[in-house]
Amino acid sequence: MHIETHQTGTKKVAEVSAETILISNVEEALQLMADLYYQEFDAIIIGEQHIIPDFFDLKTGIAGEILQKFSNYRMQLFIIGDFDKYPGKSIKDFIYESNKGKLVNFLASAELAKAKLAR
Repeated sequence: MHIETHQTGTKKVAEVSAETILISNVEEALQLMADLYYQEFDAIIIGEQHIIPDFFDLKTGIAGEILQKFSNYRMQLFIIGDFDKYPGKSIKDFIYESNKGKLVNFLASAELAKAKLAR
């Protein structure tokens, strides 16, 4: 795993990348969040390719569980990718509603995430 650090205003942001999936269950998401929290990061940017594909199938419940943890601990999460490839009204609505808030956002690029953080 590689962590690139960005400073956006007063926020310390971790842009996380790897050659493999980093989040395949709730425990791994919590571990990543805790590790970065203790390194004093305020937000995480992660590519969708680093999250198990079942996350984007809302019937599994994985997305809801993981995003609830980020919400509970007030850690901002930006998931980067092309989400048009995920069919279904439910996932599109889920992404739309998430993007209305500040804690969890689904965006096309890390640059958009950093711009949103700067506002």
